[in-house]
Amino acid sequence: MKLMVLDGNSILNRAFYGIRPLSTRQGLYTHAIYGFLTTLQRLIDEEQPEALCVTFDRREPTFRHKADVSYKAQRKGMPEELAMQLPYLKQVLDAMDIPRYELAGFEADDLIGTISRRCEAAGWDCVIVTGDKDSLQLITDHTTVKLVSTRMGQTTTKDMTPDAFREQYGFEPIHMIDLKALMGDTSDNIPGVPGVGEKTAMALVQRYKSVDALYAAMPEVEAKPAAIRKLEEGKESAMHSKFLATIVTDAPMEFAPQDNLRRPFKPELYDLFLTLEFSKLIDKYGLQPAGGEVKDEDSDYTVTVETVVDAQQAEELLALWRRTESVTVLALPDLSVLAVECEVDERSGVMAQLAFDRYEGDWNALLRALFSADIRKVSHNVKDLIRTLLDNGLCAEGFVFDTALAAYLLDATAGSYDLQRLFVSYFNEELPKPLYLEKDAFSLLGDTAAAEASLYSYCSSIAALQEELEPKLHEKDMWQLFSEVELPLCRVLAEMELAGFRVDSRELTNFGQMLSEKIVQLEQRIYVAAGTQFNINSPKQLGQVLFEDLQLPHGKKTKTGWSTNADVLDKLRWQHPIVADVLQYRQYSKLKSTYADGLLKVIDPDGRIRTSFQMTVTATGRLSSTEPNLQNIPTRTALGSEMRRMFVADEDCVLVDADYSQIELRLLAHMAGDEVMQQAFLSGADFHTVTAANVFHVPQNEVTPQMRSGAKAVNFGIVYGISAFSLSQDIGVTVTEAKDYMDRYFATYTGVHHYMEQVVEQARQQGYVETLLHRRRELPELKSSNFNLRAFGERVALNMPIQGTAADVIKLAMVRVHRRLREENLRAKLIMQVHDELIVECPVEEAERVERLLAEEMQSVMDLAVPLIAEAHSGKNWLEAKE
Repeated sequence: MKLMVLDGNSILNRAFYGIRPLSTRQGLYTHAIYGFLTTLQRLIDEEQPEALCVTFDRREPTFRHKADVSYKAQRKGMPEELAMQLPYLKQVLDAMDIPRYELAGFEADDLIGTISRRCEAAGWDCVIVTGDKDSLQLITDHTTVKLVSTRMGQTTTKDMTPDAFREQYGFEPIHMIDLKALMGDTSDNIPGVPGVGEKTAMALVQRYKSVDALYAAMPEVEAKPAAIRKLEEGKESAMHSKFLATIVTDAPMEFAPQDNLRRPFKPELYDLFLTLEFSKLIDKYGLQPAGGEVKDEDSDYTVTVETVVDAQQAEELLALWRRTESVTVLALPDLSVLAVECEVDERSGVMAQLAFDRYEGDWNALLRALFSADIRKVSHNVKDLIRTLLDNGLCAEGFVFDTALAAYLLDATAGSYDLQRLFVSYFNEELPKPLYLEKDAFSLLGDTAAAEASLYSYCSSIAALQEELEPKLHEKDMWQLFSEVELPLCRVLAEMELAGFRVDSRELTNFGQMLSEKIVQLEQRIYVAAGTQFNINSPKQLGQVLFEDLQLPHGKKTKTGWSTNADVLDKLRWQHPIVADVLQYRQYSKLKSTYADGLLKVIDPDGRIRTSFQMTVTATGRLSSTEPNLQNIPTRTALGSEMRRMFVADEDCVLVDADYSQIELRLLAHMAGDEVMQQAFLSGADFHTVTAANVFHVPQNEVTPQMRSGAKAVNFGIVYGISAFSLSQDIGVTVTEAKDYMDRYFATYTGVHHYMEQVVEQARQQGYVETLLHRRRELPELKSSNFNLRAFGERVALNMPIQGTAADVIKLAMVRVHRRLREENLRAKLIMQVHDELIVECPVEEAERVERLLAEEMQSVMDLAVPLIAEAHSGKNWLEAKE
């Protein structure tokens, strides 16, 4: 039998500091609890213990504190963000029926020590899970210590058995006490022997085993005279430190291994997880509410369910839907079944089911009427629904609300905006499983009644969420952003996805073949330089060749071997020709696998590639492109830029490409109110040259390329909150020189410096930052007790308002360009957006008009203190249109 005991405070602390802050909509931090539970589940899966328990420290002084007032005296109190989570974690453990142990006067380690020895006495094995090495002294043939560490959300464990401990330390586990007695422990304020460090202490314990044996051998101990003197003078401290470091194994606690056998969870765990908004864990554990179903709180409101079967019934409902303020629509991905909910009055509503296989009338006519502009519709993920409608040649008008977009604007870092998660977040209730989405749900093979009930429930949830979210958008001044930018953009993006981007597959194939030939040539050159054949893609084998066989400098070892990342190899580029070849080999291999080969696989029969634009992914508001990602086509190298040559216009058409010039810097000049920077843009001169001239106090015609390069690096770096160290790496100077450069920069652009200080302080006070259109990002990190998290929050506070406003600007430009193209009855189509760049495909004869239209709409989208500049060019392919 095996019992696993967790050091509760240790695991909770590591989860707290290792995971980005998460909180419920009520402001309760939950990331430490979530990290603890996910770690716990992983440990259970790994160890499969029959019994389980958790120990915690108490606030009262222990016998060690009473014996030494300085013991752990330097430790800071528990951060408030963590302290608020501890009671909830204990409630969760109780609801999971996992015993937890605390004892006044003793530490959790003492309880763990007692538990481990009682397990052994009963013939059980014990696994101790902790992040602290104090418990290593407890290792025996029947007690294993599993050391846990969490970094950047990734938790790793290491099993310390007697053999593993001896291999690492060179003595028996019990003598960990003696090691601490000699070297001390700064984290616990255990003094040890003054002047004796870890290296000396390790050697002494490896030779003499215990402190008692060491002092018994004095003064013949084999050590330097200075070390012997320190040992003699520090004997009393050593003995006291040993007392402090020794874990008690006979604490007066009630404990028997069999009392900790794993048991089923209690019903109240479901409600606790709802409060904590742990919907994924509810699903993972298959938890259900006490009654087995979600209760309807509004029992006075009745909904009549109708199945639409004929045209007359459909016309009556369509007339009702046209009269009402809005209807809620939920459709299957193939549009074969839809639910439409409509409120009749304050006490009643109608839920209509539209099913293709049951409707006797003209199905497409019914859908065209429903999705026309004269019926106002609310749905979830409107862009995807519009894309499906357009793909089927149907109308796609009249959408007035999207619950996914609204939830995203209200919490841009939530990460997921599915209906189940949102319902838990906003109503503390869980929706039933979405059975309506299961295969054959509405066929003779499926449970139609259950699928229908699920469909109705989810449709109603959209209506409930709209009622909850719409007032919050107004309250946070985001309604204009939602109604004039995000929601209209759904139609724009759906049409762009449908249009796709034509690719010259023959040229792409030739390009791939050329890359293959170059890759083979590079392989042979690398093998010759290395003097052997090896796997170039293996960091381990490459590291051995570079740093062991060829003895190149600057090698850096990691846990898995030599580091061969791009930063390391860039520093070695001039040390040996093989390095440049390896870097080029990697570049060509990436181009071939990801782009040349990868894009060929996703070309549709009509020769076009269709990406999917994601609207709710980035915290700044930027769009992202997936399956495939067309926003990531490489441009930094000449060969990478050739990829853009493969993207072409249709016959008798051209591509018109327009992008903003230095939009983020122009926004910074406006938002910071920096008159010097504004004047630099208003002058029409090259901004980086003007900056260099101002910073170095030289005429513009005396600015060297090196000065301009440095100015450009700091100009763009400022937007991202760059540090002096990072700037030094970017422009190849010392940190001191980089700091001096930044000081000069801020002395020139004093308004920018003031803005940067002000925006961080304001974010700290109000808990968020926002764009000019009030796109908001919450920043709980600014109040974190963790320095790294606070620093991250400060960087975000600096760059999000700029980046987010740039995202707002390009989105608003897309909406206006799309509208103008339709108003002027042009055949031109907007087909691509890449951050600050828009691409339109149009007939040759429309090219000049579209170039002018793009520039006009992009430049007039927002009134700033400096002009927004957009330049448009056309060409037969993407590369030509960029030049």
